[in-house]
Amino acid sequence: MLPESHDRSRICVYTRPGCHLCELLIDELLPLIRGRLDLEVLNIDTRPDWTEKYGMRIPVVEYAGQTLCQYHLDAAAIRSVLRNLPGSQARRNVYTSPRL
Repeated sequence: MLPESHDRSRICVYTRPGCHLCELLIDELLPLIRGRLDLEVLNIDTRPDWTEKYGMRIPVVEYAGQTLCQYHLDAAAIRSVLRNLPGSQARRNVYTSPRL
């Protein structure tokens, strides 16, 4: 499912290969969302519209179509999303786009 669908079961991180800030952000994000949301890691270089939209402005974290943070993790924004999740969602998966 594409992130544009505003899927409320997953959080998306826009990144590209070799992005050190992206790796750090994902490492910090995973413990916060584990068991609550799926993580979808999207390589912006796989789609021209993402490359144009994000360029060097990565990593970007989005949830339900809204940007939560860029460059560095905003843990407070992530916790706010988690507090507002319906029920206790048990999520399990990490998805990656091709060529990441």
